[in-house]
Amino acid sequence: MSLNAVPHLNFRGQAREALEFYRSVFGGQLTVITYGDFGMPAEVPGAQNVVFGEVVAENGFRVMAYDVPGTDEPVVDRRTTRRENGTTITEEPFFLSVRGSSVGEVAPIWDGLADGASVIEKFGPAQWAPAFGMLADRFGVTWIVDVAQA
Repeated sequence: MSLNAVPHLNFRGQAREALEFYRSVFGGQLTVITYGDFGMPAEVPGAQNVVFGEVVAENGFRVMAYDVPGTDEPVVDRRTTRRENGTTITEEPFFLSVRGSSVGEVAPIWDGLADGASVIEKFGPAQWAPAFGMLADRFGVTWIVDVAQA
């Protein structure tokens, strides 16, 4: 038996858009099931929101997401992540990390996630890795993209 830890992201009416974006970056299959698919009447606010969604890619990438019931207002009061004196300062409860074996493997992922993102640490060589970068994507999710040290 094997276990996998899969990030599960919580949104406020943006889960479908976020999952479609992540599929465009990582590839793979997108599954979206709405509250309406589970029987909520179509005229009820939130029926079109995602109750279960995931992207599963052949390269092993997997992320799940849903829309928290009760509001479609995007969260605007995000915790902050910033650089100060060469150090990353954060109040984020978690980051999502994508680690590959070569710069060529992860550079396109960085480029995709960077579309509409706030770059915290520019992608490039680091003391501890051939390449490393950190950004908050257009949905406010903080990602680390790096290359495993040989």
